[in-house]
Amino acid sequence: MLKVRISVLWLFKIVADLVSGILALMEPGVIDMIRAGNLYGEVLGPEVLFILAVILLVPLVMAFLTVTLEGSMNRWANIIVGIVFAGLGVLNFVDPAMHTAHGILMSIALFVAPVLIVWYAWKWPKKEK
Repeated sequence: MLKVRISVLWLFKIVADLVSGILALMEPGVIDMIRAGNLYGEVLGPEVLFILAVILLVPLVMAFLTVTLEGSMNRWANIIVGIVFAGLGVLNFVDPAMHTAHGILMSIALFVAPVLIVWYAWKWPKKEK
């Protein structure tokens, strides 16, 4: 049951990421910036798009690995990757583009989900059922 709970949190995290991206596209001027190859001063080159692709794929991979890996390897993978994504979630609070009502709400969700993942993985029972 714990594996399912953590896996669902990873899926929640990726859906929240996608919803956050869709809501950002609805902000005035964002689509024009993207068409110009620039987003809030950041050039949208292949490197940036690759990093975004990795950030979006990792939670999906973790959702799968959580239900397939066994024991302490599963626990530590979720703790380490969860801490990394919680750290990325903190960056959302610093990003001026996220200082809207929906941006703050999504930032909270994108921070809380990995924190819960780390919490559940940390509390992982010694003997798996």
